[in-house]
Amino acid sequence: MVRALVFDVGETLIDETRIWSRWADRLGVTRFTMLGVLGGVAALDRPHSDAFELIRPGFDLEAEQEAWKREDPDGLRVNFDADDLYPDVRAGLVALRDLGFELIIAGNQPPQAYDALTAMDLPVDAIHTSDGWGVSKPDPAFFAKVVAVSGREPGEILYVGDRLDNDVRPARAAGMWTALIRRGPWGHLHAARPEAGEADFVVDDFPALVAALTHKTAG
Repeated sequence: MVRALVFDVGETLIDETRIWSRWADRLGVTRFTMLGVLGGVAALDRPHSDAFELIRPGFDLEAEQEAWKREDPDGLRVNFDADDLYPDVRAGLVALRDLGFELIIAGNQPPQAYDALTAMDLPVDAIHTSDGWGVSKPDPAFFAKVVAVSGREPGEILYVGDRLDNDVRPARAAGMWTALIRRGPWGHLHAARPEAGEADFVVDDFPALVAALTHKTAG
């Protein structure tokens, strides 16, 4: 029986549209171009960092981020805040907590993400990031950390994310239940693949996840 839910961050809880739009403005291309190229690399199973290389060959992402930070130390840049939460997240978490689930956030995120997520005062029991753990998805060690912080058996954990490669498959290999949420470029592309059937649940949003788990607990 599922007793704990663990959530990815980007395109599961956080709408990254503003982040990528800011990058488009920074790189001097239209937002349509930036988002289109991002969708292309997602469809080709290439990392999102390849989008920068396609738009600006030889691009040094780390150096550009540092330059941007110096120019605008108080700006959001590649960060997010509560305005970027998908609108169904907060109410969905409340509903899931009311069903009695332990709720944990754990995703691939940079150092500043922990404070940003904490500031949102979400109704969750714990927040963890890959930066804090020193290991990233899909490394099995990341999912071993998920099991450790939950204090539960893998078969009592449901991992929720928007990707087959980073979320569903490695969580499943670790013995967890899995849910693929169909939003964001990867979520829509991966949900359309036959391999989406590897997930225990494929849902469009948090209300659908709540409904699926309400039915499961009732059954």
